[in-house]
Amino acid sequence: MKDSISNQPATTPETPQLGLSSCLAGERVRYNGDHSNHSYINNTLGKFFTFHHFCPEVAIGLGVPREPIRLVSIKSPETDQKQIHCVGVKDPTNDVTDRLNNIAKQQFYWVNDLHGYITKKDSPSCGMERVKVFQGTAKGAMPEKKGSGLYISAIMKQFPLLPVEEEGRLGDPVLRENFIERVYIYYRWKNLVKSGITAHKLLDFHSRHKFNLLSHDQEIYRELGRFISGVTDDSVQKIADEYINTLMMAMRKKATRGNHVNVMQHLTGFLKNSLEPFEKEELTQLFTTYSQGDIPRIVPLTLLNHFFRKYPNAYINESYYLTPYPDEMRILNAT
Repeated sequence: MKDSISNQPATTPETPQLGLSSCLAGERVRYNGDHSNHSYINNTLGKFFTFHHFCPEVAIGLGVPREPIRLVSIKSPETDQKQIHCVGVKDPTNDVTDRLNNIAKQQFYWVNDLHGYITKKDSPSCGMERVKVFQGTAKGAMPEKKGSGLYISAIMKQFPLLPVEEEGRLGDPVLRENFIERVYIYYRWKNLVKSGITAHKLLDFHSRHKFNLLSHDQEIYRELGRFISGVTDDSVQKIADEYINTLMMAMRKKATRGNHVNVMQHLTGFLKNSLEPFEKEELTQLFTTYSQGDIPRIVPLTLLNHFFRKYPNAYINESYYLTPYPDEMRILNAT
């Protein structure tokens, strides 16, 4: 597993490339000289992803250990508007706002090659959301959990399609699956673009991901299908950006059990002339039990996979819904 950001791949990477807060990788870069080693990220996801570690606070020259920093909302004397600054907890005159924003811009060159980013929760530099923001620099001011770390905010603004998640939310199986599914879609998309996008390739990409999209957003599923229906090699460059923007934004929505049942019923339609009556009934019962929340989705999916091995279908074999990422990850068993 790589831990350097200096040698980015010039060709198609064999695995998705993810940014990772250095402390989560076990590096002792936290303000107190400790780390936040995350065993699931390193021992499980590390088998499938290549991580590129980075700590913006160390990168701007703050020592280890160091005075902790925090986000504060300060009224600007020029505009009379409140702005978010990052300052020292003990010494509020130690304002590192500009340094964090600048260090983020300096990383754009390698972040551009990433397919996802995992950050440290609650961090004033890396926290994705709900970071404490203090009102002014007065001691005793009550914070509000409404901020984002300055470094990762700049990254997300520059790369709005990049899947970003923080380690605390990876404990939620639905959020975890959503993030990893988006990483693999973005990985495949960037590889497609590198290979030279054509109308045929775009239609094939959409066809293979359409059921994944349907499980997240039925309306966008219909809209994107119409949007690319008349694509040609002459028009593909014009619509490709809008297509992937719409797809990645839709995939942020949590997939629901109802939508998953809808997709699985769609898939069953490809088996209608092959399944025995008792097999159809078995699937129907599992869909009902799953929709009621009594079993995880891996149960009906396992049976569907079994039937598609028994009664192969070339179209479904090309679809990513049943295999959105390597089977070994086994994330679906809790959703």
